[in-house]
Amino acid sequence: MLRLYPSRSSIKLEMQGVFVAFEGIDGAGLSTHSRLLYEELSKRGYEVLLTKEPTDGLIGGLIKAALRGEWRTDPATLQLLFAADRCHHVNTLVYPALRQGKVVITDRYKYSSIAYGSLDCDREWLVEVNSKFPEPDLLIVLDVPAEIALERISRVRFGFELFENSRLEIVRENFLQIAEELGERAVVVDASGSIEEVHERVLEAVSKVLTSTPDPLDRDSPALPPLG
Repeated sequence: MLRLYPSRSSIKLEMQGVFVAFEGIDGAGLSTHSRLLYEELSKRGYEVLLTKEPTDGLIGGLIKAALRGEWRTDPATLQLLFAADRCHHVNTLVYPALRQGKVVITDRYKYSSIAYGSLDCDREWLVEVNSKFPEPDLLIVLDVPAEIALERISRVRFGFELFENSRLEIVRENFLQIAEELGERAVVVDASGSIEEVHERVLEAVSKVLTSTPDPLDRDSPALPPLG
């Protein structure tokens, strides 16, 4: 069996920052809660990079256009575009920020390629394609039933993109499986409640990762006090 997620220590680069990835099905609130976490940590004095995938770069633009149905390609080609966009993203944004000691928060990462992409492509192939990208210090899976997610999407979007369909519940189960495989490095957060409730759960999960990181607002403090 393929080793799904290599540790970041296997990448021969010195990383002093903390890498947090948000994942989940469309409509789970990834953009909202990644932004809220960014704002909270920034208020506490952390240097934080908030980023997302697909990126706003050239390759990311091709991906978004495909998801909107503006051009068509086969599923394998689309997944290779995701990987190319991710490679550029990691090398030009994520790695440099981690070297600088920043907290990097990404709204979607390689696990979306596996959870969504395995609907149409071989899962082991997707794992292999994404195997060289670093594993985050914390994966936060925002979990919500597909019917609730679709109801949320219908309130804010006039049309659904490529992956927003009846197969969303399968994708949800794929994310839960990934979280189980990652063990202590992942946390599943019930995202069906209010924004405030979910935000508190996210802060609780992140505080555990940052407990070994000195609080930049207290230079004499050996560890970060609980968030909240």
